[in-house]
Amino acid sequence: MAEEGQDGNRPHRQNLQGLLQMAIEAGTQSDNTYQLEQMSEERRQWLQEAMSGTFAGQADEVKMIKECLQELSRETDNGEGEEEREQALELLADLCENLDNASDFCKLGGMNLLLTRYLNCPKAELRWRSADLIGICSQNVPFVQEMALNLGAIRNLLQLLDFDCNDQVRIKALFAISCLVREQEVGLAEFLKQDGFSVLMRAMQSDVQKLKIKAAFLLQNLLQSHPEYKGTLCSMGMVQQLVSLLRADHSPFHEHVLGALCSLVTDFPQGVKACQTPELEFEELLKERCNLVEKQEEFKEELEYCKQLLRICFHSITEDSSMDR
Repeated sequence: MAEEGQDGNRPHRQNLQGLLQMAIEAGTQSDNTYQLEQMSEERRQWLQEAMSGTFAGQADEVKMIKECLQELSRETDNGEGEEEREQALELLADLCENLDNASDFCKLGGMNLLLTRYLNCPKAELRWRSADLIGICSQNVPFVQEMALNLGAIRNLLQLLDFDCNDQVRIKALFAISCLVREQEVGLAEFLKQDGFSVLMRAMQSDVQKLKIKAAFLLQNLLQSHPEYKGTLCSMGMVQQLVSLLRADHSPFHEHVLGALCSLVTDFPQGVKACQTPELEFEELLKERCNLVEKQEEFKEELEYCKQLLRICFHSITEDSSMDR
């Protein structure tokens, strides 16, 4: 247990976390004037220094962002300075985990620089770091998302996801796309306009396991949050394509495909009907998969998805489905 200070309160670390902790404690004691008046001179001095240090730290980080942007803006020939630019992008990725820094980076022209110069540069490491930084900056920051979307980020990122020859670039492009379309109506509308669901399907058909899993996970998330697009996906033949993915050699990826199928058919008769197409032989496939994974703990979620699909689509119950898990 942490030791208490002489004034009966825990000592605070002299950093932003300590400052926040102290602010919270002060708030909980706001109804006790006497306690507030008894704040020691040492704590008053610490609070002043912490606030000063915090604002100075923020200024230092903005300065670092500007220096990184200066490095990235330099005109170079024949690949000169590539290592320095990689380091600048790496540092920016760390700095922009902070939402304020992400906003400052974009206000200073960083997002425009990434999308117009680095996202399609010849070196793969610069491309994937740029896509990664776009995603980091866009997470939960509407201002940044709007700026990226206005600069055509979705179209450029989908092209990388679909056509880039480097696996890491494709994975990071998908990450950035996810940050721009999940809980972002304008981003999702642009995603649909650019035929994003077809690009997701092609990503799931790739040979890159990590990319396949992330694409299936995003598809499942979009189906759950936007069930109004289930009809569009069914008309694209998404059910048939997802089922065909399950006929490949068994892998952890199949759990996410089955999860997407469950989301697609839940409360959606058109999806159920598509699964019942005799040519798919989907019921037999699901029963075979249940037999394959039922005694393997690591495939527990996959087994549950199979049982759920059997119940929804075929009103079928496997032998042990009534047993408690």
